[in-house]
Amino acid sequence: MASTSNEKMKALIVDDETLIRKMHSKLLQIAGFDTQEALNGKEAVDLCSSGAVFDIIFMDLVMPVMKGPQATRLLREMKVACKIIGVTGQTEADEIKEFREAGLDECLEKPLTHAKISSIIEGLKNTQT
Repeated sequence: MASTSNEKMKALIVDDETLIRKMHSKLLQIAGFDTQEALNGKEAVDLCSSGAVFDIIFMDLVMPVMKGPQATRLLREMKVACKIIGVTGQTEADEIKEFREAGLDECLEKPLTHAKISSIIEGLKNTQT
């Protein structure tokens, strides 16, 4: 885990849409997270390979440069062990299946809401204590 019980948990929001990144970042900040944003999967992989550590990553499915499934697969190959939550507006079962198989812990529909992430956040907080 990235954080000790005295520190805020850290979340990475990966999405090419500015409004979605800002909405998700604000939602997580309200829930007590320090947040960082990445515009695409490559930025997320680069951040993690440079030593950045997160408690949770919210990864969009469809982005330019590097899509969510490829980035998730690379992060898992790099032994990134934090929760990776897929976030998508897509409804294509095959695309979502590929995303899950890349190493997601869970996949949620955009936009995130407190109701959608509350059980995930509580699970993370319980592992911190």
